[in-house]
Amino acid sequence: MTGTTTGRRERKKAQTRQALTDAAVRLFTERGFDNVGVREVAEAADVSLSTLFKHFPSKEALVFDLDTDIESALVAAVRDRAPGRPVLHALRDHMVRTRTAVRTDDPTFVLVESTPALRDYARHMWLRHEETLAAALAEATGLTPEAPAVAGLARFTLESASIARASEDPARTMRELFTLLEHGWAATPLAEEEDRPGRDG
Repeated sequence: MTGTTTGRRERKKAQTRQALTDAAVRLFTERGFDNVGVREVAEAADVSLSTLFKHFPSKEALVFDLDTDIESALVAAVRDRAPGRPVLHALRDHMVRTRTAVRTDDPTFVLVESTPALRDYARHMWLRHEETLAAALAEATGLTPEAPAVAGLARFTLESASIARASEDPARTMRELFTLLEHGWAATPLAEEEDRPGRDG
């Protein structure tokens, strides 16, 4: 009975969150993010203002309902990888699978990209996962979270999403970025000395 009650409660919470997110995206898209108040979103979803803030700490958060799920998936990509599989490859495949298939015609994507406050929030939200990912990488490798290899991979992994999405072929770009991580810049023109006119030697 307790399990049934708990399951029903969780489903109700999920439905409320979804209703709030749907209402927010619809109103923000129709009238602009800055022209809609949180009270209007609560009314459109048929919940109280206090209920809205129980689920979402800010107006911007209404648009990003999967923040916790995204972080959990990043950690799982490291911790649940196949035995013997390098952490770098596991993260690469996870990022290719989950962060390069964004539909540019998706209403939420269009809303975020056209709203500076939401773009900034999305970036900060994404980078908040850095500490958690670094902890998972440290656990997997025996290094400390502050080790350059760990901190660098956590930061680069999270930054790679925006670089890949801005390219014509996000999946290919993501793979190329992780190839650079694995093999370095030595084989690229960035590490080659140029023969410039007037240069000695």
